[in-house]
Amino acid sequence: MPVTENNQKTIELNIDGMTCASCVFRVEKSLKKLEGVQNATVNLATETATIQGNVTENDVIGAVLNAGYKATIINTHSNKNQASDKENHLRNEKRLLMISVLLTLPLVIPMLLQPFGIDIMLPGLVQLALALPVQIGIGARFYKAGWSALKARTGNMDLLVAIGTTAAFGLSLYLLFKKNDHATHGLQHLYFESSSVIITLVVLGKYLESIAKQQTTEAIKSLQKMRPETAVIIKNGTEIEVPIEKLKLADLVIVRPGSRIPVDGLVKTGESQVDESLITGESMPVLKKVGDKVTGGSMNSDGVLTIQITALGAETVLSRIIRLVETAQQKKAPIQRLVDQVSAFFIPTVLLIAMATLISWGFITGDWEQAILNSVAVLVIACPCALGLATPTTIMVGTGLAAKSGILIKDAEALEITHSVNAIAFDKTGTLTEGHPRLTHIFTDNVTQEELLTIASSLQSKSEHPLAKAVLEFAKNKNIKNEIVTNFRAIAGKGVEGQIQGRNYLIGTQRLLEEKNIRTDSFTKQIFENSDAGATMSFVADLENKTTVGLLLFNDQIKETAKETITTLKNWGITPVMITGDNWASAHKIANELGITNIHAEVLPGDKSSIVQNLRNKGSIVAMVGDGINDAPALAMANVGFAMSTGTDVAMHSAGITLMNGNPLLIANALEISKKTYLKIRQNLFWAFFYNVIGIPLAALGLLNPMLAGAAMAFSSVSVVMNALLLKRWKKHD
Repeated sequence: MPVTENNQKTIELNIDGMTCASCVFRVEKSLKKLEGVQNATVNLATETATIQGNVTENDVIGAVLNAGYKATIINTHSNKNQASDKENHLRNEKRLLMISVLLTLPLVIPMLLQPFGIDIMLPGLVQLALALPVQIGIGARFYKAGWSALKARTGNMDLLVAIGTTAAFGLSLYLLFKKNDHATHGLQHLYFESSSVIITLVVLGKYLESIAKQQTTEAIKSLQKMRPETAVIIKNGTEIEVPIEKLKLADLVIVRPGSRIPVDGLVKTGESQVDESLITGESMPVLKKVGDKVTGGSMNSDGVLTIQITALGAETVLSRIIRLVETAQQKKAPIQRLVDQVSAFFIPTVLLIAMATLISWGFITGDWEQAILNSVAVLVIACPCALGLATPTTIMVGTGLAAKSGILIKDAEALEITHSVNAIAFDKTGTLTEGHPRLTHIFTDNVTQEELLTIASSLQSKSEHPLAKAVLEFAKNKNIKNEIVTNFRAIAGKGVEGQIQGRNYLIGTQRLLEEKNIRTDSFTKQIFENSDAGATMSFVADLENKTTVGLLLFNDQIKETAKETITTLKNWGITPVMITGDNWASAHKIANELGITNIHAEVLPGDKSSIVQNLRNKGSIVAMVGDGINDAPALAMANVGFAMSTGTDVAMHSAGITLMNGNPLLIANALEISKKTYLKIRQNLFWAFFYNVIGIPLAALGLLNPMLAGAAMAFSSVSVVMNALLLKRWKKHD
């Protein structure tokens, strides 16, 4: 799908026919040769390519064809067809596998029974009749792909299989017709079972690999299934069900209990609990009422909602999440570069080793029959499928798992870096704290608490200030009813005043009271005790007699899981750092409660990135966690940035990882996913290299027959994918 980003066009392709790391290298090489291509990334696990630069779709498709593969443009309209094609392909693979197994078993069973003195070996011509369809029918794919590789003057897994099985099949033909009695009596052992078993095992391995790879894309599939295909809109007072594609901005959509919310929008009428777990990773439903934002794909639980559409198509949160996960899964991790470098020389090296094995065994022992079998074993064991799948399949599982937990990872590089982070810088407000003030303490003089709250709530009902909202929320929880306010006036930056039941009142700062010549002596003790605690103080005064009747204390509450997060990070040897523009008193109060000793307070927005840079200069691998516009430079400066999605889009675009809800424990979850994913990548690469490092010498020394080599090769590919899928056992911190 062509996308323009930063004046650079991006084209995405589905590629058909890739089988190993060498295929990936060849396609990338062909694409990067095109004039105008800035970057090209090919992913074996997803069978896709992403090309950036000033180039046409026909150019990139042609380059893939020149490399010996088929390519189609990925677009939103073809997604369903592509999914259907993959299902049909899998069914076809299963059918061919069953045919191959049925033809191969009669060749293998007599060989397995022979050591027990049971001789039911089939006549040579019967063996040929069974092996021929497997070799030239089911094995045709290897010849076709191998020939394409040769035309491109390179090699791949298919070429190795084609050469190896042809050698075994050809040797059997030679032995079969060397003497006429071989055709009828089978007096000499033939090797038709070797060629057939190898092909059957390779097909089995690819089939199991395809099934396993499908499981790695479950996260994307589950997100895509959250998109309803229709919605009920209100048109001319009538409810009409229409396809999602027909919706327009500002349309009113009705969502009934038990239905998925089809679009992003604002609640216009109704109230309901909404389950957003598959989007935010938050397990508890969230109450949505008039004026609240809702996200398409979330589940409406118990009420009827009328929603006004604010975003459609690619602009919806769900579409952006899917896009972000897909992009992360398509990109390569830095560790993959090692695989790419190795794969460029792998196939030619294996062919040389196989040739050396053939010549050495032939001339040293004089047994050319055994020499051919040993060289066939070398060719078969050396399949580089596992190398090509080791990293991308693990990244697919890791990023998908993260997405289900409410963690969106922008690219594989961020996923790989995160595991090595040893210092995390936190913005305080909105990250470690709730980000909005709460009324926590009330002190009165000559009035009851209920009377004071009635005055404060009534006056603040006409204000939009964050402190006003805190007062109104507190009063609502206490069932306080507001009085009518007249002569209301807001005093910018200082407070409000108005008349309640003929009496004038004021709410504001101590400075405002001083300007009005109103003393606060009756609250001197409370002022002294709280002035260094970082609390915001608001005074309630009676203007009729110039007296202060109440003091309200507001605090930005620490998030429920913030302390647990900091404790967990410290236990892992990670240093937490607080960076905030708030005053030292407020910063120290929060830091002391959380156990953070490295504090930077009263920091100007432009200086946050400098602090992050200094941490990096001291040798730390730094993550930055923030949610505001002023955090964006620091997020970009860090080795990896974590943006709270409760914040701004600017912060999210600057970060490598977006946390879909405000829970700080998601940071610990992201670190743990990164560590476990990177561990799996290293395990997979170890096993991928191990199979070849151990298997090739054994085959060359004649200690591994071709059938065992085929089994080991098939097992190596499946094992790295299955090992990646073990990541799914990870459980997030709640």
